[in-house]
Amino acid sequence: MYKAEELKERTKKFAIRIVHLFRSLPKTDDARVVGKQLLRSGTAVAANYRAVCRSRSKAEFTAKLGVVVEEADETVFWLEIIVDTDMIAQSKMESLMTEANELLAIFAASQYTAKRKLTH
Repeated sequence: MYKAEELKERTKKFAIRIVHLFRSLPKTDDARVVGKQLLRSGTAVAANYRAVCRSRSKAEFTAKLGVVVEEADETVFWLEIIVDTDMIAQSKMESLMTEANELLAIFAASQYTAKRKLTH
């Protein structure tokens, strides 16, 4: 499988895990508000990465990749809020948080490289 195809599949699996997490959150007002934010940003990582793969130029690729980085970073934030407010125990969140941080690192590094190539 190509790297882009691997990342498409990986981000899709990540989005599915986010949906499952959302469904498992407590049925409280605060958990619903945070959960909806997480659901939006976590699934947007996969959707926006697919858009990156359809870019028609280097500039468009770089710009769309920036959106993926923002969504991934926001997802990490909401996952941290869920843990820090004891909505879900950290031990149950470690794998998902690791994946979120790895995806963020991958896309941030790709964005950095794409920006460098764009200016040279």
